[in-house]
Amino acid sequence: MVSHMKTTLNIDDSVMERLKKEAARRKTTMSKLVEAGLRRILDEAENDKPIRRRKLPSWDGGGAAVDISDRDALDDVMEGR
Repeated sequence: MVSHMKTTLNIDDSVMERLKKEAARRKTTMSKLVEAGLRRILDEAENDKPIRRRKLPSWDGGGAAVDISDRDALDDVMEGR
């Protein structure tokens, strides 16, 4: 059985405005967002370690095709020569 407790919190007006906008953007309730945020903080504190985030992708671009300070070489590449 799931139970919920109603409570009153004092939240800064600017934070509340951001919360309203984010809830609307996600098509969810402010209560669900606040609860999710609190769970995240409490879980992190309980585990005493930061939340794991996915690493950003990386790749080797292969280096520059031309030295952009060399105007003639840059013109050749731009003109397909």
